[in-house]
Amino acid sequence: MVDKKSVYELSVGGSIPDTDIIDGGLKVDEHDFVPHFQRVSISGEDTSGVPLEDLHRASKMLIDALHVREEYMTMSNQSFPLLTSRFLRSGKEGPDIDHHVHDDKKTVEDHPVHAPQSTGDPWDCDFPPVSDCVIKLKAGVFQVYPDDTTETPLNYPYPDLATFIADMNKLCCMIADGPLKSFCYRRLSYLSSKFQLHVLLNELRELASQKAVPHRDFYNIRKVDTHIHAASCMNQKHLLRFIKKTLKNHWDEVVTETVKDGKMTLNEVFQSMNLTSYDLTVDMLDVHADRNTFHRFDKFNAKYNPIGESRLREVFLKTDNYLNGKYFARIIKEVSSDLEESKYQNAELRLSIYGKNLDEWDKLATWAITYSVYSDNVRWLIQIPRLFDIFKNNKLMTNFQEFINNIFLPLFEVTKDPQSHPNLHKFLQYVIGFDSVDDESKPENPLFDKDVSTPDRWSDEENPPYAYYQYYMFANLTILNHFRRDKGLNTFVLRPHCGEAGPIQHLVCGYMMAENISHGLLLRKVPVLQYLYYLAQIGIAMSPLSNNSLFLNYHRNPLPEYLARGLCVSLSTDDPLQFHFTKEPLMEEYSIAAQVWKLSSCDMSELARNSVLMSGFPHKMKQYWLGPNYTKEGVAGNDITRTNVPDIRVAFRTETLIDELSNIFKVIYKDGGML
Repeated sequence: MVDKKSVYELSVGGSIPDTDIIDGGLKVDEHDFVPHFQRVSISGEDTSGVPLEDLHRASKMLIDALHVREEYMTMSNQSFPLLTSRFLRSGKEGPDIDHHVHDDKKTVEDHPVHAPQSTGDPWDCDFPPVSDCVIKLKAGVFQVYPDDTTETPLNYPYPDLATFIADMNKLCCMIADGPLKSFCYRRLSYLSSKFQLHVLLNELRELASQKAVPHRDFYNIRKVDTHIHAASCMNQKHLLRFIKKTLKNHWDEVVTETVKDGKMTLNEVFQSMNLTSYDLTVDMLDVHADRNTFHRFDKFNAKYNPIGESRLREVFLKTDNYLNGKYFARIIKEVSSDLEESKYQNAELRLSIYGKNLDEWDKLATWAITYSVYSDNVRWLIQIPRLFDIFKNNKLMTNFQEFINNIFLPLFEVTKDPQSHPNLHKFLQYVIGFDSVDDESKPENPLFDKDVSTPDRWSDEENPPYAYYQYYMFANLTILNHFRRDKGLNTFVLRPHCGEAGPIQHLVCGYMMAENISHGLLLRKVPVLQYLYYLAQIGIAMSPLSNNSLFLNYHRNPLPEYLARGLCVSLSTDDPLQFHFTKEPLMEEYSIAAQVWKLSSCDMSELARNSVLMSGFPHKMKQYWLGPNYTKEGVAGNDITRTNVPDIRVAFRTETLIDELSNIFKVIYKDGGML
């Protein structure tokens, strides 16, 4: 065994006293131990491979960018990695940061003996008393005032639109900087090569440590599907079987009502299509993505309609319909039952709030509670489709402010007085965050003008840019999180679709405002952003099978490259209805990735551990799944008996990240101050 002090000496070069600082970044705890494995050390003080001038300039820009993200994450009550935060803090406040080293340290006594599960009514919860606060709107962002007479809102910090645009412009200029691009590309190439050397030297050790763990293997470690849509969380065979069963048992149930046809039973709906239960096949259902959907998001969206009929989608796959989503609730519960049976698979299902009217939240919450759509293996994300242009063209609203009101006003009302929306208050305890969805490849005007219209004046038929949507979601979410935290309620995170297609500015927005993102394919083209995503350890939920049908052939997917470099990536299914064939779509995703990219058992376990870390499941559940100390950095936070990830791999990742951060910070800061 080698003590941690020696490990850090190896990772940064040279020797250090027992209680000294590593390049102004992190204090050593000599009582923590890491496993012995073969490391590659680079001789000399300067390990960047670039002239000192270039290193100094690149380091300053990267540190500025990290400060921007930390500020936005702190404001919005979202997470920022402790390790990177300590380096940033040591530069600003001096070297004495020992009090941060043991943050979030958990003891074995904190560890749940049994898996945390709901007992009794899962919707039972406390109702805090009504608040005297007043909610008012200011330039598109809801503000909380102590009372009606006070003109100054509560001190809930958030960036105004001009500040956000200035920060985004600064980052956009940064990622286009030639010398910085070269520096980041070299560091990313170095990370890839270093990982290949690590595997070459330590693969057998990693495998041996996995084999030495009793009971645990890849099949019985916890995995979370971090990106999956509720309306397509079942496979095509499951949907077909469900439709046939429903048609057989509930053929006489009235399922829809239209002005033209009046009320129609399920049997009459199928008769109008000249179909019987016997006729239905998977091919006729036609919900699977194929070669015709490649770069055709319009055709892909049409696949959500079974047999090409939007009426069937409304009957079976919607929460707000004539039956109040009864059939959709049943099939979601069947999927949840499959997850519970598998025990080790979990999902964060996305439900839609369109922003068409103020009643959507209450209807969604009533749907969930009426049909008891709950599972210990499922948490909810709310996806907001970027469809203002369609609502505007159909004269459903006059300006963008109405869209924001419909999404956020009910959330502020229920936070102020839970009794005003009792079902919504109960439902929100299982909502973990917000997603932003639509076809990213649609052309748009980038958001660079500080004088852009506020939402109450945005009445164009043109859809606002991606960054405009993200800013107002982030700003309102930030105020809402402050308000909910003060009342002792759970807060939310922003986890949008980002970087699947479209402009690079989307990824800049994700870097600034999102705790995690989904897809992130375009990072492969932007070395500066990719390196920043690595340094900030931003979670990226990747769906190679989905991308293969829509935007990027499987063999070109950057996931194995991201994983090798140490980015925090996980595997997810996106839409099992369109892309998967088996009863366990997440395992299908893992198995195909393992076969095509020759992933080792250690790689697969690392991806699974990442998925749990970036998920929104409760702290107690994560403790049970990953170990009592999972919030600590490095080996101290890993429990191989639960994660099946060898300490060797975790130590390598942590030391490499420390090495990269040290490489940047040691040029800029010396003894806690600027050089």
